[in-house]
Amino acid sequence: MASNPFDRRLPLAGASTFGKLNPARATIAAMARKNHVSETPATQWLRAQGVDFTEHVYDYVDHGGTAESSARLGVPEHEVVKTLVMQDEAARPLVVLMHGDRTVSTKNLARAIGAKSVEPCKPDVAQRHSGYLVGGTSPFGFRKDVPVYVQETILELPRILINGGRRGYLVGLPPAVLTDKLRAKPVQCAN
Repeated sequence: MASNPFDRRLPLAGASTFGKLNPARATIAAMARKNHVSETPATQWLRAQGVDFTEHVYDYVDHGGTAESSARLGVPEHEVVKTLVMQDEAARPLVVLMHGDRTVSTKNLARAIGAKSVEPCKPDVAQRHSGYLVGGTSPFGFRKDVPVYVQETILELPRILINGGRRGYLVGLPPAVLTDKLRAKPVQCAN
C-alpha cells in the first residue's frame, strides 16, 4: 500500500523524534507562535493588489488607541493612521483615515464630501459594515464597498502604520497605496 503524500504528521513542537521534550525546540516554537500573525482580509487584499508591506505586532490594550500602539512600537503617533467608520445623515457608511494624534472635524468632513452631517458609527454598526472588531479595523478588505476619505496630510508622510485587520497588528506601507490602490479621496478634516 502506497503512502499518502498529503499525510505529513509532524511531531509536536518541542518533541524530538524519540518523543522526548527538547527545550530548545519548544522555546523556538513558542516564539514563532507569539510573533506569528495569520492572514486577515486586509493582508489578503494587500497581497492581491501587489502591495509590499511590513508587519508590526504589539500587545493590544483595550481603549489604548494609537497612543498605545505608537508607544509600544516606538514610532511617532502622527505616523500611525486610525481607521474610523462613520456615517452620513442617511446612515450611509464611510471610512475616514486620520493621523493618530488628530481628531476628525465632522463639520469639515461633511462639508468636504457634500453631506449634511457626519457622525461616528456605533461599534456594532461599524463591525457590521467592516467585518472587523473595533480596535482591529483596517480600510483594506472591508466587508462592504464604502467610500474612503484620507486626511490629505497623511499623504505627505514617507511611510505610515495602519491596522492590518486584527487588534495588536499594524502594517507599514507607503501612503500612496491609500489613493492608488484603495482609491481614497484626500480631504482636509483634521482638528
